[in-house]
Amino acid sequence: MIATISSPCISVCALDHDDVCIGCHRTAREIRDWLLMDDDERLEVIAKAAERGCKNNPFAY
Repeated sequence: MIATISSPCISVCALDHDDVCIGCHRTAREIRDWLLMDDDERLEVIAKAAERGCKNNPFAY
């Protein structure tokens, strides 16, 4: 099955001290494995990244 969910990369690529990208909030492992994931796995990663983004954003409420 071909995955159809696009990468959430926003081309702000830098990993913080926890190996999480400051742009898309994916872990280094999630970024590395993205092309091997199916759509369900990709949606899980996007949800986890969104949670990380809210947690790490001082302006989120």
